[in-house]
Amino acid sequence: MKKHLVVALAYDRLCTFEFGCTVELFALERPELEVDWYDFAVCAVEPGPIRAAGGITVQAPYTPELLERADTIVIPGWRDADELPPPAMLELIRAAHRRGARLCSICSGVFVLAAAGVLDGQRATTHWRYADRLAQRYPRIQVQPDHLYVDNGQVITAAGSAAGLDMLLHLVRRDYGAKVGNQVAQRLVVAPHREGGQAQFLPRPMAQGEQGRLSRLMDWLRSHPGQQHTVASMAERAAMSPRTLQRQFQQATGLGPVEWLTRERVALVKEMLEVPDVPLAQIAERAGFGSEESLRHHFRRLAATTPGAYRRRFSGTI
Repeated sequence: MKKHLVVALAYDRLCTFEFGCTVELFALERPELEVDWYDFAVCAVEPGPIRAAGGITVQAPYTPELLERADTIVIPGWRDADELPPPAMLELIRAAHRRGARLCSICSGVFVLAAAGVLDGQRATTHWRYADRLAQRYPRIQVQPDHLYVDNGQVITAAGSAAGLDMLLHLVRRDYGAKVGNQVAQRLVVAPHREGGQAQFLPRPMAQGEQGRLSRLMDWLRSHPGQQHTVASMAERAAMSPRTLQRQFQQATGLGPVEWLTRERVALVKEMLEVPDVPLAQIAERAGFGSEESLRHHFRRLAATTPGAYRRRFSGTI
């Protein structure tokens, strides 16, 4: 059976970090996984020398003809969001899209896909710094600035830099299943899936005293998930007014305190489901959901699967 070929594009002023993430995910041999791992290649889409951030030069061994048989094409961050990619490069992207290749962008790489027209009428994300620019320049794209990545099936876009790792691990889970995805994440020493979106990383100022109180409250809530918490009780513990607590949670995480706590509880449920034979009622009580029905509702809403399906997929793999 033909291996899945992943091709990373290389061009002058290449974004080294995003390119390196792609190499780390797909280029390494992984015999311990006992799966037919990807083939990987780097393709130069414009003549050299190809300079990359940090003062290094990349020598790409393949020419654009390779894209004619690529199964997945990864576009690292584009060198300048305000620079239109060369017409020949855009035609390569369109041709790959027409024949069904999977197209992926990281950070400002979305501007290459947008200029090629393959995102028209679809959802997409990029680094929060570029989101408004993308929406204004390409109004036919449904820009979702809070997402770490957006999967449209054939076209997948990731937010800024490190969110590329989230997207690339997502591709591994799509291609090989959750168990292999978890194993690869372990080797990278990163979480298999990060909760929340980009809003939690936006640079919003917070008073030092409030920041300290909020951080201590979050630590305490994580240590006492089984107790019942309300906005009023959380605000009292943090020595804030409920209104201030709501505002500080929104600034720090992009979420309200109740939704943040619910996501923390679902993350705890995931950990407990990975241990075989712990009854669901016991998990619901420990995580603070109170009932199996409440646990199932929030788990399906946030994890897009059922506790039973998650347990079958992940139990014993970590």
